[in-house]
Amino acid sequence: MLPDDESRLTVRDDLATSVLANNRAAGRKVAVAESCTGGMVSAALTDIAGSSDVFSAGFITYSGHAKQTQLDVSSEIIETFGEVSLATAWAMAAGALANSDADVAVAITGIAGPGGGSEKKPVGQVVFARALRGQDPDDYFTQRVQFESTDRATIRHHATLFALDLLQPDKDELRPSEDIALSAP
Repeated sequence: MLPDDESRLTVRDDLATSVLANNRAAGRKVAVAESCTGGMVSAALTDIAGSSDVFSAGFITYSGHAKQTQLDVSSEIIETFGEVSLATAWAMAAGALANSDADVAVAITGIAGPGGGSEKKPVGQVVFARALRGQDPDDYFTQRVQFESTDRATIRHHATLFALDLLQPDKDELRPSEDIALSAP
């Protein structure tokens, strides 16, 4: 393993351990709905021994069809806004809650590259949503992030960290927000 890979893994594992400990202390379960990260958030959580009392479900819904059948994302949302959109991420998070016993769910959909981007949706654009059981769906957190990298592994790593951080109980007060750009060295 390369030194950079080791440091990425350490950062990921530390954050996943914190997410599990903090949600365990809060007495709640988490779920994730992943597209461009392809299960990396779920893997980060389940790599930690004892995660089964906190981690409820992980949905890897890479295709639009999978989003529709596993998470109940409507075809109208996908056709109108596209698979990489605030609306789709919002629906994915809602579907992860509806199809699990989790108290909080995070969804990730994006364009990890190196191809597949467009002027409106460039490589590195990742959209996140966070839903809390019992929360007014109008208040679900949604965020479009433009990672300033075109390296697939880098984008996916930083998207995984961003999603893990969103699972922290101290993020419960987040509401829909503006687009941001983050460096992904």
